[in-house]
Amino acid sequence: MSAQTRYHVAGMTCEGCAKAVRRALSSRLPDAVIAVDQPAGLVTVTGDHEEATVREAIDDAGYDFGGKVA
Repeated sequence: MSAQTRYHVAGMTCEGCAKAVRRALSSRLPDAVIAVDQPAGLVTVTGDHEEATVREAIDDAGYDFGGKVA
């Protein structure tokens, strides 16, 4: 079973924002499954990944990485 981790992402105000975050993550984690919940400000990454890669992708997309959901 693949690891599934949720992260807080601030600044996603519309579906376009969610698509930008999804695109940024997918380009760096091509084998992961990415789910974005824009209204809740959450991203779920399923598959092997490093948190630093997720942070970098979200930062590069112009959004605020809030860390792992406890």
